[in-house]
Amino acid sequence: MNRQPFYSEKSKLYEMIADNPKLLPLLPRFGIQLGFGDRSVAEVCQANGVDTKLFLLICNIYIDPEVAIHTKDLESVDMDGLLPYLLASHRFYLDERFPHIEQHLCHIIAAGGKKYGNMLRHFYTEYKQEVEKHFDYEEKVVFPYIEALRKGLTPTDFSINQFRVNHSNIEDTLEDMMNILIKYLPGDILPKERIEISTDIIELSADLISHSLVEDQILIPFVETLENAKP
Repeated sequence: MNRQPFYSEKSKLYEMIADNPKLLPLLPRFGIQLGFGDRSVAEVCQANGVDTKLFLLICNIYIDPEVAIHTKDLESVDMDGLLPYLLASHRFYLDERFPHIEQHLCHIIAAGGKKYGNMLRHFYTEYKQEVEKHFDYEEKVVFPYIEALRKGLTPTDFSINQFRVNHSNIEDTLEDMMNILIKYLPGDILPKERIEISTDIIELSADLISHSLVEDQILIPFVETLENAKP
């Protein structure tokens, strides 16, 4: 890495979370439950069957999106938990975060009238569909390809470079929706709820950006090593 990791396996997990609350939603994606007391990162990971180095790599990406991870940083990492973590992240976004946002957004759409309500519905639907399409592609094409490589198979109809080239930023469609919520919708239309949902959307957006960085910084280089090892 270009910088020293923020935390080590000896760090207290609670202190790490307290310093960086954005890490809290990551815990269930690793199968880690709360109530771990003052145990270290290594102790909690070991108790939950999680590779400590993989956990720290992903956490450090969430803490600092500018951190650079090199191939040598991945050499001693057990990658068995990477795809399950990514799949759990997909479920978190689709089954928890989006329904939560939709529950509040429908109130604003109804109050916004035909002009603003229809625009909000359009931009939100476009954004969600783009995310769903992205995840569906990963789960039906990319992840099965990786599993095949890990089993020693040599599929020839795909390469991780195709994923890299098409790994677009799924956040691009958010700007118009946020402009309506913050800039253009009249101020007397559910101001408190608009602030709450805007905060939720911003947090979701930041989480998805970090999710993409995990794939760019960890998943793609890992798969490249598998491809290079093919006979």
